[in-house]
This record gives sequence, C-alpha cells and structure tokens, in this order.
Amino acid sequence: MPYEGEFAGYQSVRRIVDTERVKKLLRRSKFFPGQQSKSPGKIEDAPIYADGLPEFVLAIDGSYQEVEVKTGYPGAKVGYVTVASVLLNLAELSRLDRQRPVDPRKFRRTEQASTIDSALPGSNVITIRQTDARESFRQELFDTFHDIILDDEKHIRLLTTYETLLQHKPTTKLQSCPYQESHGCEQNFSISAGTSQCPGCKRVIFSTDALRIHERFRDVGTNGEAFGLVMQVWERILLIHILRCFEEQKILDRMNRIAFFLDGPLALFGPPAWLSAAISKELKRLNQVVYEKTGNDLLILGIEKTGNFVTHFEELDRTETPGQLRFNNRSYMLLTDKYIKERIAYSESDKRYGEDTYFGRKFFYKTHNGSRIVASLPFLNEQQDTLASDDIGLYPQFPRICSLLDKMISSRYENAVSPLIAAHSHAAIPLHLGGKVLTRLAKALMGNQ
Repeated sequence: MPYEGEFAGYQSVRRIVDTERVKKLLRRSKFFPGQQSKSPGKIEDAPIYADGLPEFVLAIDGSYQEVEVKTGYPGAKVGYVTVASVLLNLAELSRLDRQRPVDPRKFRRTEQASTIDSALPGSNVITIRQTDARESFRQELFDTFHDIILDDEKHIRLLTTYETLLQHKPTTKLQSCPYQESHGCEQNFSISAGTSQCPGCKRVIFSTDALRIHERFRDVGTNGEAFGLVMQVWERILLIHILRCFEEQKILDRMNRIAFFLDGPLALFGPPAWLSAAISKELKRLNQVVYEKTGNDLLILGIEKTGNFVTHFEELDRTETPGQLRFNNRSYMLLTDKYIKERIAYSESDKRYGEDTYFGRKFFYKTHNGSRIVASLPFLNEQQDTLASDDIGLYPQFPRICSLLDKMISSRYENAVSPLIAAHSHAAIPLHLGGKVLTRLAKALMGNQ
C-alpha cells in the first residue's frame, strides 16, 4: 500500500505492462479479431414519430458521500446518501423555445426538484440503541425506509413499496442471520415484512436485512460499496414507488403525459440483485393497468454514462476511413444476447445475459445531432422480456423514445441527456431537502397547476 499522496510513476506501470508474466497471460487470453472482421450487428434507421411528446419528464439520479466525523473513536465515518427527482415541464420548455431569448426566471420554473436523503452510520459509528456499527447501519437503513413519505395525500411510506417487492423474493434459498459474524448465529431463514426475531439468537431482524447490504459493510475502513448499494436500491425502488402512488391516486390514466429517466442501466447488482425480478414483475403489473387505460406502454428509460457498453458503442461507430462513421444520425441497434456475449461481455453460458440482474434490455441510439446514447428499455410484458429477438416492433413506444432523446440531448455535455444532468446536480448538491416532487407532479398531471 502506498503512503498518502504517493503514486506509482510511469516507469513502474510500464514495467508491469511489459513484464513477461503479463505477456504470457495475454497470450492465453481470448481476443476478438477486430471490429472490421465481423458484421457490426443490425443497424437500422430510427422510426419517425409524428405525434406529440410527453408533457413532463421525471428524472431520477443519486449520489453518496462518506465523511469522517468526530465521535472520540478513530476512523469514525458517516455516509450521506441522496437521490434526487427532477420534474421537467417539457411542454413549457417547448413553448419558451419558440420565444427566444428566454427569460431565465421562466426557464428555471420549468424545473422542480426534490431529494430523499439519509445519514447512515459508517465504520466506528454506533448509535445508542445498538452495540456495533453494522447493527447501527441496519437499524438506520430500516428507519429511513420507514420515514420516507413522498406524497401529501395517501402518505405511503417507501417501506410499503419495498415490502411489496419483498413478497416476490424467491424463498428457495434461505438467508443467513445478520448476526452470524458478530454473534456466531448459524440460523438460516426467510425475512418477512416489518421487524421480527431470528429463530435462533432471538435478536431483532429488519425487513431491509433481506437486501443483504450489511454483508458489504466494513467495521474498519471505507463503506463506499455499502452506501453505493443503498443509492442503487433507492433509485430503482423510487420509480416503482412513484407509479404505485399514482395508482393509489387513480391517475395512471395520465401516464401518456410523462416519461421517466433513470440514471444507469435498468438493473440491480450485488446482494440486492433479487430486487430486479421483483421490480420487473411489479412493472409488468402496473404497465398492464396503464395499457388498459391509455392504449400505450409506460415510457421508461435507463441511461448509461460510462462502462463497457458506452466504450463499445464509441469503438463500433468508428471505421478505418477517417471521418467516416458507421452509425448515421437517427439510427439505432437493439442488442441481442448473442451479440453481447460475442462482442461485449464474452460468455459461453446458456443463461441469458443479465438474467438475474436486469429488468430491461440495452440499445444504442445516435441522435439527430450525432450524440451516442446507451439506453435500456424495460420489460413491460412477457413478449418484451427477451434478448433473442431484434424486432423493435416488440416495443411500440420506441419511435416516441427516439424523438424524445432527440429533444432531450444536452448541448452542455457530450452524449448526455438534460433531465439526468439536472437530477445529478440536485443529488450532488441537495438544495431542496424535504421537497415533494410527487405532489407537484400529481397536481400537474391532473391539470391543477
């Protein structure tokens, strides 16, 4: 381990890369023979959409910070997790766009933000009700889920939505007791809603223990991974929570008027990955209600800013001819299981890529101005729940999605969409703590502005 502020120099890195051990390892590794040697996949022109775009866009993004605190114990840390929801009035933006120059005050009023946030114990921070930092983290996480209420009318707790999803968790594999490491309890069992007791050690069990995030908690050092998992779970459960609140308010028939943007892929990773299948099941149920009322599917997109798929899209777009690109503006490629396993995440498994983690599938889209977007479409019915077909007709909202991405592409950042830029700015600097974006959106959808 280096001393603080000490970094390896170029010569050290170069020596590692050139070492014979590295060269031998690479000679034993699989190499793809180059982008030009195989067909890049099925690239199609995006369908034209002539009807209107949604009036509102709701974008969800999160962030977390871990900071040292003074408790009298060395290495004490606290994690601050924030998830922002930003409501953009797209209809008003379009109206202002026709009246340039735009009054900055009117422009700011097209964007409303709210955040949910929590301070969670990190290493060496023990609350007065608990005996160690991990138990403190578990208690505070449950309490936070219980305390978060977004709507002013039905007062539905985020915990209620989570525990609805918990009912879909498979019971074939029992979970080990959260006190196994600290108290040696060897009991395995299924975790139920609310609070209960371990049948072995008789200590308290929280429904949020089923997320198993505490298994990544470290008593010493940083807990960035645990706080990142909390953020990931909040972002995705918040989407379902908002839709369920709309269902309670009987306004799912207004969903043609809104699109949802989520930061990152439509997936969950790590110990809480079981939530992916539960979210998929609940999304299909909610979408069925929406489809019966509107004749259209929900419009939900996950947008990736970094990662292997973003890198692959950039490399795939380049050709051997300088200045010539493979994707035309307003063209797309719907990624299949076969393509992903051959070209991006090599695998010979018969199991579908992302089967345990994804509740949507990826596609590449080059917008009207040449920006490259890596996005995910959710599985909203059983027919759409496939990576085998590249038939875009399975996703009837796709033409509208392409037009919306053309509209939402940012002029400030390369290959970025403006709703998520706004959401991230509020998540990174939570200026509107305690706001109620759900109430504002519900009123807007009902026409009470």
